[in-house]
Amino acid sequence: MPSRLLLSAGAAVAASALVIGCGAMGPSSGGKSMSFFITSVNPGKGGDLGGLAGADRFCQSLATSAGAGNKTWRAYLSTAAANGQPAVNARDRIGAGPWTNAKGVVVATSVADLHSANAKVGKDTSLTEKGEVVSGAGDPVNRHDILTGSRPDGTLAVADPGKDTTCGNWTKSDGGSAIVGHHDRKGTNPDPVANASWNSSHGTRGCSVDQLKMSGSAGLMYCFATN
Repeated sequence: MPSRLLLSAGAAVAASALVIGCGAMGPSSGGKSMSFFITSVNPGKGGDLGGLAGADRFCQSLATSAGAGNKTWRAYLSTAAANGQPAVNARDRIGAGPWTNAKGVVVATSVADLHSANAKVGKDTSLTEKGEVVSGAGDPVNRHDILTGSRPDGTLAVADPGKDTTCGNWTKSDGGSAIVGHHDRKGTNPDPVANASWNSSHGTRGCSVDQLKMSGSAGLMYCFATN
């Protein structure tokens, strides 16, 4: 075979291999662009998330498993002042936005937008790191209560004397209580405003896995990328 034909055949084979290789890779996943999700699971101890640091690590690990570990992730959680440390507001620890879910949908463009009526947070958009919908009100298993410890504006939900809104700053796996939001913006509470709040609906019956289940919670939390 003439050398010119050999070169042409080789080029064709190389081009075919490149096309096949690109096809095998498939479209890029939404993981790399994802900057917001609900955890698909609880770390295993209910409201005891290992404090803010433990919650952040959990967000980071789930993001890494979904291909978005190149970002810095923070849990959307508030904590009360304790042991000489000041209170922390969830809204102050999640970056500036915008935030995109695993399907590429922008849920909020800024902190102000996230805490406004314009926010696109809801059952169809507040997906897990795997891009899955979290079950909510009306489903066989309701898991719409998401841990936040916050008020609607993203600041700490200040507890009445002797009460708790953060499961002991996310260190309690029994007793206590935490403020949760409804990710699906639905519920059966008499207060329609609370039902529609994604981050501040009501307190839980306790902080253990079983006590959280009684309130319609699986101990899930919101995670946001700060960059």
